[in-house]
Amino acid sequence: MWESEIRQLKWDIRFIEMTRFVSAWSKDPSTKTGAVIVRPDLTVASVGYNGFAKQMSDHEDLYADRPTKYSRVIHCEMNALLHAREPVEGYTLYTTGMCCDRCAVHMIQAGITRFVWPEDTEDMKSRWSEAFEKTMSYFEEAEVATSEIEVV
Repeated sequence: MWESEIRQLKWDIRFIEMTRFVSAWSKDPSTKTGAVIVRPDLTVASVGYNGFAKQMSDHEDLYADRPTKYSRVIHCEMNALLHAREPVEGYTLYTTGMCCDRCAVHMIQAGITRFVWPEDTEDMKSRWSEAFEKTMSYFEEAEVATSEIEVV
């Protein structure tokens, strides 16, 4: 591995660790996700976690009812994008797991050119395999860089 690749991997691991920290802010008792949008100079542009819109109730009963939760929740990637106070063209998106297909197309449209996530668990792969297949095909079609990294 080249020195520049080792340096990049160290930063990737740091930002993946940051996504895990940010994900803890989610009030969803079953799924906590986090995202960090990073500039090319390796500074943080924005963070986001999954949750309801700030003007809406986030009572725990609403999270317990899956159809209600799925209708109301904003994914971590979208929250990070919505909180970015600048264009994100050419930036990197770090997430706690691979983006779903819907978030992937929004991030591509916003100009994200690199996507990094830790290796997904077997449970995640089985539950989200159809969405992940679409996501990977969208990444390939858009010719964006991707890295699924092993993080302990």
